[in-house]
Amino acid sequence: MRRQSGFSMLEVLVAILVLAIGLLGMAGLTATSMRNSHGAYYRSQAVWLAYDIADRLRANRQTALAGGYNVAFTNPACAANTSPALNPGEDVTGWKNMVACALPAGDGSIAVDAASRQVTIIVQWNDTRASGGVAAQQFQVQTQL
Repeated sequence: MRRQSGFSMLEVLVAILVLAIGLLGMAGLTATSMRNSHGAYYRSQAVWLAYDIADRLRANRQTALAGGYNVAFTNPACAANTSPALNPGEDVTGWKNMVACALPAGDGSIAVDAASRQVTIIVQWNDTRASGGVAAQQFQVQTQL
């Protein structure tokens, strides 16, 4: 009996070590999951914003085909919300403001090819947290008017 004294204490210490390693693994998994879900949130916002401007282009088809909606990346700052747009210039400005406010370092570009009626919409943002160091993420939509 004397030779086995303290053996239960060793079993308990090993069990605590195994439990601690498992809990650290779960904490890492939770952190990774939260980072990825935040990145997915940004991607879903980019999708929504791209389809929002595509619908605005379809509502103002003639102006869009005339080049009234063509805009390049400009790195806009987030401004206070304004009233709904009444003309294409305000439409694009309002959309770029929504992109800047919804996404970190968010920006967008629109290119309309009148000959083929093809529209290319690109929404980009900074997603270094979720993408593992790749700063610029882009979502691109091509549609026809």
